[in-house]
Amino acid sequence: MQLSFSLSMELSIQHGICIVKRQTTHAAEAATEKGVSMFQIGDLVVHPMHGAGIIDNVVQEKVAGTIKEYYVFKMPVGGLILKIPTANCQSIGIRAIISPTEAEAFFAGIPALEVESSTNWNKRYQENLLRLKSGDINEVARVVKGLMRRESRRGLSTGERKMLHSAKQIIISEIALAEGCAYQDAEARLDRAVMQKLPVSQ
Repeated sequence: MQLSFSLSMELSIQHGICIVKRQTTHAAEAATEKGVSMFQIGDLVVHPMHGAGIIDNVVQEKVAGTIKEYYVFKMPVGGLILKIPTANCQSIGIRAIISPTEAEAFFAGIPALEVESSTNWNKRYQENLLRLKSGDINEVARVVKGLMRRESRRGLSTGERKMLHSAKQIIISEIALAEGCAYQDAEARLDRAVMQKLPVSQ
């Protein structure tokens, strides 16, 4: 797989996996809501429905006679490229990726995450979809935890199996970028944390 980036980043290949070492800026925190892009080229961000990637470029295009600005969002693995209107990134839920310290705290907190799941398939699916759209990594982890445990007990429908795969990929892509680790390692850690049971208090 050939990857090309129009930005200065440090890349390494491990077992066929592209590893991007984290080089985010804090521009999003300092930017004003009007007139200044929240993110800059090279920032690592998360799209709620796709996972983590890179702001590869910021471009302007004329749409219906109006000049609009877009982030060019690129995922290092898989090659997905999206153009995201800068004016809509907050409503979409685009955010900076978590830090390595936050990633460790995330894994430590998964065993204690409470999972409430409706017995009604449609209601359960809609609830999980809202969790995914929230962009909150802990809410996405609730989806993964609930579906993985349900799968181990009674199996999943095709729709929920696809949702589980998507939810896992969203988390794994962010952890891989945040900690500079291979996707396989991030997935293995996620699986262990999800299936880990809290110790019984004496």
